[in-house]
Amino acid sequence: MIKKITLLFFLYFLFSCKTENPPITVNRYAIIDSTITAFQKTLLEQQIDSVFKKYQFNGSIAVFKDSLQLYRKDNGFSDFKNKVNIDSSTVFAIGSVSKQFTAALVLLQMEQGKLNVTDKASKYLKTFQNKEYENITIHQLLNHTSGLNTFGGKLMFKSGSDFFYSNDGFNALGQIVAAVSGKSFDDNVLELFKKAGMKHSSTGTVFEGNNFASAYLGTTTKPEVVPNMPERLAGKDIGTPAGGILSTIEDLHIWNNALYGGKILQPETLKQFTAKSAERRHAIFGKMGYGYGIMMNTGQPESYFHSGYIKGSPSLNIYYPQTKTSVIILSNIADEEKGKSSTFRPHVEIKKITDNLENTLLQLKAKH
Repeated sequence: MIKKITLLFFLYFLFSCKTENPPITVNRYAIIDSTITAFQKTLLEQQIDSVFKKYQFNGSIAVFKDSLQLYRKDNGFSDFKNKVNIDSSTVFAIGSVSKQFTAALVLLQMEQGKLNVTDKASKYLKTFQNKEYENITIHQLLNHTSGLNTFGGKLMFKSGSDFFYSNDGFNALGQIVAAVSGKSFDDNVLELFKKAGMKHSSTGTVFEGNNFASAYLGTTTKPEVVPNMPERLAGKDIGTPAGGILSTIEDLHIWNNALYGGKILQPETLKQFTAKSAERRHAIFGKMGYGYGIMMNTGQPESYFHSGYIKGSPSLNIYYPQTKTSVIILSNIADEEKGKSSTFRPHVEIKKITDNLENTLLQLKAKH
């Protein structure tokens, strides 16, 4: 903390000092920017390294400011049996982080005039053409306000009146994308990866390669492999649109920059995507806003994020739009006996670290 305060005073001095005739060869703001970057790197290294050590974290964590890497660490095994190390090419199951890709695909179909988010799902899917589901809209599926829980069951509440997180709702969105586009969901999402520039992302059904991080339950000293991975991600229990995408640290960084940089959706569509249209009380991350397949802080700093979990694979993807900063956490082991709150403790701690750092940087910027 003392080091942090010392650095902040130094930064304050750099921002505040003025000279009557500054040398033409010195770019004062470039010096300030490089000092801030050095401060970020030092702080992130100290604090995130301590999280790795504290939890013996098996996985990858990276922080990028636009295209600049501020922090990166890969630790542990992608394959415990054969002692294969996790590295920059390791592909992870990202769980519900997948939902933002599904939401983007729905909005791309809207931009092409093939649907509207105000449309009823029953317009496109026969399974919604019954008294219980007939009034559910695409908008309500996108922000989990449809009342749907498991498909085929009774609604939790009147559509549009509350929030209930539904994987089946997002799998229905994947079916709608396939119906209006005339192509499978997998084909649509692979095209989206290509558009974004993501070269190492896939789905559980079409993945080819030997760099997939096998998922494990238990501890690093006693890991138990989750069978039938990644194929099981496309099964009824999960579903590709809800949680079946595979990706890497670098590809998710590319995705964040492409999506929030306006390379995927039109400006007005991106506003719809990120608009807080619902409120979620998350068991681990607390109270937050919810848009279309994306969560957001209710206070400062402004951020868009989503966690993901399928057996053995906890993940978190965060983007801070004001500084164009991505924070990506991917792992392939979870001790379910201790509960999800225990599994996500490293993710929660790192989000607190990066939230605090973001606020500090924005306060410095506001003063000058």
